[in-house]
Amino acid sequence: MISREEVRAWEYKMPGGWKVLAGKTDEDNEALSLHVARATDYWFHVHGVPGSHVVLQGPEGEEPDKALLKVAAAVAAYHSKARRAGVVPVSCTRAQNVSKPRGAKAGTVQIRKETTLKVRPGLPPNSADAG
Repeated sequence: MISREEVRAWEYKMPGGWKVLAGKTDEDNEALSLHVARATDYWFHVHGVPGSHVVLQGPEGEEPDKALLKVAAAVAAYHSKARRAGVVPVSCTRAQNVSKPRGAKAGTVQIRKETTLKVRPGLPPNSADAG
């Protein structure tokens, strides 16, 4: 199991103190989703396609607008096997709704209370990839 400090992720800094984190491996995805993400953070993953788990973190108590949610969903699509696709469906839920099934392999999670955002894969404008 990877510790919180050892999680390797791409990090994209957004305006207003928000950041988008995308896991690099199955182990990183699991640690990011289950240990780094706070319960109220937003979590993203492309529907039915292998790819990064993506977490949107912001200032405590603040809610992202729809545009920021779509940027994070686009990052999830970009860091997936659907990178070259047109419009991609991306699952979005709060991190508190993400759990690991007993005995499942690293990076496998189940989610509840999801919504679907349809976005084109891409990185945030003017993003500095710090991963």
